[in-house]
Amino acid sequence: MFSKKQFTYALLTLLIALLFSGVMFTRGARAQQQQQTQTPVTTQQDRTRPRRTIDSPRTTTPPQQPESSGDDTTLQDDDDVVRVETDLTNILFTAIDKQKRFITTLKSEDVRILEDGQAQEIFAFQRQTDLPLSLAILIDTSASEERTLPIEKSAASAFVDAVLRPAKDEVAVVSFTGEATLEQGLTGNVSRVRSAIDRVEFVPPSGYIGGGQVAGTPPISGTNQSLAGSTAIWDAIYITTDEELAHTSDKTRRAIILLTDGVDSSSRKQMSEAIDRAVKADTVIYSIGIGDEMLGGVDQGSLKKLSERTGGRAFFPRDETDLRAAFSQIQEELRSQYLVAYSPTNKNRDGSYRRVQIEILNPELRKNLRLTYRQGYFAKTPGSK
Repeated sequence: MFSKKQFTYALLTLLIALLFSGVMFTRGARAQQQQQTQTPVTTQQDRTRPRRTIDSPRTTTPPQQPESSGDDTTLQDDDDVVRVETDLTNILFTAIDKQKRFITTLKSEDVRILEDGQAQEIFAFQRQTDLPLSLAILIDTSASEERTLPIEKSAASAFVDAVLRPAKDEVAVVSFTGEATLEQGLTGNVSRVRSAIDRVEFVPPSGYIGGGQVAGTPPISGTNQSLAGSTAIWDAIYITTDEELAHTSDKTRRAIILLTDGVDSSSRKQMSEAIDRAVKADTVIYSIGIGDEMLGGVDQGSLKKLSERTGGRAFFPRDETDLRAAFSQIQEELRSQYLVAYSPTNKNRDGSYRRVQIEILNPELRKNLRLTYRQGYFAKTPGSK
């Protein structure tokens, strides 16, 4: 039996022990809670490397890199994309003999390339037969095309059937008068492209009585009707290049196929601006000059200049057979090109226009061949890639 004094002492000791253990438990719980607050729970997703799209910012701060040694080559982690920036200029060209046959047997030693009159060292030379294509078919729907529009649409549809590889190529369709209408954005779906071409139609302006004749004048408020009676070729080329083709992959071959009479009456852009925009986007323009002879015919000079400056060709079909032949030649040319690459001796990033010439060195070949290529390019600027 415990005495009263001993019992009191034992009870006091037990209370002190319980109190001390409670304090320690509370401190431990608080420490654990603080640790949990400062360090989030690690899940399986956190332990794996986050996925990201190319050129997007990293989700974690990368380690500080040493200062650049001055070269243009940037190496990343082994499982990242290795990006190599170069100053190479690429020029595509075709070679055609007097019988209009494409020559596909040229070698690098057969040609010389000059930039602003200065010979350049060729870095690469090869045939390009399988490049992906990004094409835009621009169809003039003004009054001068009223009678020829049905055969234009038929030939364009046949061209799409022949040239478009659904898994590799893409085509857009644009109709235009005084304003451009995107009938179909770039797609590899043949059916959608054909449907877009089928939708293209001549929309007569107010007071139109046929044969290019307009009775009276459009109402003052009829802006759309006024535009319908005009033709803005340069605007259509500029906006199609700027909003559709310029944003395609650098690995694709960009081209515009333009069906028009070449007579511009309402563009806000100048022809030179349309050409410059196409050259900057590395877009070649194939012009098919077609229109109603009763309404002034075709402006061959403008269409030739437009195509030659961008590296394309101009065709002037006399009938439906010629029109289909023109599309066939465009198709063959897009698949029968050479790529020549060189590093310009002029390293200035000043945005200036550089004139390019490609010459055939073999005299026998030179007198029998005609080369088609873009006649120049715009140099990069300090902020460009």
